[in-house]
Amino acid sequence: MKNLLDFFVKHSAWFVLMLYVILSCVLLVRNNPYQQSVYLTSANAVCATVYEGLSSITDYFHLKGINEELQERNAMLEMEVVDLRAQVNDLKMQLPDTLQLQPVLQHFDFVVAHVISNSIAQTNNYITINRGEADGIKPEMGVVDQSGVVGVVNVVGKHSARVISLLNPDMRLSCKLRDSEYFGSMVWDGGDPRYAVLEELPMHLTYHVGDTVMTNGFSTVFPEGIIVGTVVGPAHNGRGNFLSLKVRLTTNFSQLSSVRVITNDMAEELKALELPPGDSIARKEDKP
Repeated sequence: MKNLLDFFVKHSAWFVLMLYVILSCVLLVRNNPYQQSVYLTSANAVCATVYEGLSSITDYFHLKGINEELQERNAMLEMEVVDLRAQVNDLKMQLPDTLQLQPVLQHFDFVVAHVISNSIAQTNNYITINRGEADGIKPEMGVVDQSGVVGVVNVVGKHSARVISLLNPDMRLSCKLRDSEYFGSMVWDGGDPRYAVLEELPMHLTYHVGDTVMTNGFSTVFPEGIIVGTVVGPAHNGRGNFLSLKVRLTTNFSQLSSVRVITNDMAEELKALELPPGDSIARKEDKP
């Protein structure tokens, strides 16, 4: 305490000077309109700068939540686009006086998930997401991101799931060219993670570089119209009498962050219908 008092006594002249300066500034600003205006303008500018900095910091910590909202919104918009495209295709096959707009994708929904593990340089690549059985995730559910197809869920835990990536030779995805009814199998050849091959197309198929490749909806995993990639040219591994096309994937697998798992509430019913009659009877007999 004595040292503190000695400090104030020793530097008392400076403290008195500071007091007079502050008092002079207060009197100057209070009694002179011009100086008061300058002070308020400067103070507002400083406060605005401080608030802007604080706002930037706050916005940064809110980016995760904002990104999730944008992902959900993008997913809804993408599903609407796919739904409208499917409806248009259906309407083309109907007579004008019998046209009825029905929600083609009413049985599909999605669950937003984050990628916690991803590989692109292995022979067989897999992705791990932070959603699992507790979130309604089941095996054989399709996974997409904002750009296109990512893969299919194959192993599910309580709070996480493993996805077999499109960059895995064991995964074959049924696809077609836009505005074409011919379809083939999309498979990764184990090379560049930016490209895959669309195989088993008829030789007489007419295509152009840049044509869009999309899912054809011939399964319960992906609805029709999900973008997969664009045609680059013919592939060199054509087999027999079939045409193979090299496709540039729209999904950037090296930068996967947020994905969406597609759910289909009619999947079990459709799978049951696809079972051979003997298997269906066996399943019924297994029930208590």
